[in-house]
Amino acid sequence: MTETDRFRVIFVCTGNICRSPMAEAVLRDIATAHGLGDRVLSSSAGTGDWHVGERADARTLDALTRRGYDGSQHRARQFTYDSFAENDLVIALDRTHERSLRQWARDESEEGKVSLLLSFDHSARELDVFDPYYADARTFDEVLSVIEGAVHALFRQLEPALRAAPLSGEAGRRRSV
Repeated sequence: MTETDRFRVIFVCTGNICRSPMAEAVLRDIATAHGLGDRVLSSSAGTGDWHVGERADARTLDALTRRGYDGSQHRARQFTYDSFAENDLVIALDRTHERSLRQWARDESEEGKVSLLLSFDHSARELDVFDPYYADARTFDEVLSVIEGAVHALFRQLEPALRAAPLSGEAGRRRSV
């Protein structure tokens, strides 16, 4: 299966060094654990360019490692207009990102790809994943727990479509999930 045959999900936060790399790693791990790692391409980006090319924040990497996820290959990048075409689902980590992404969308199709991560987790009390950047390591662990719950909920919605008939090119990627 080629990269373009996979269902492509991109998680978007501010600088792409804290929350979105966590979500990217969690989805990749969940898909692999369910035997669907070859069906999903999980990536992440930031709305800003402050950290482009940098590794994830050390506290992010530490939190991921403590839970058994690998974020070591992550390098921050910025979300671009091309990111809409390159992905099937664009997941914002908070409402600020969601608003920005919807404003950047050039048409209804692109805007329709945008969802808020915590909207998938019906037990979530908030809609925004807290930004731990100015907080301590414990807060990164707490944020990762929130992200894990929401990404598990997202995966439960994606899984039936991923297990259905093989994805094949544009038509396979575009079926609704």
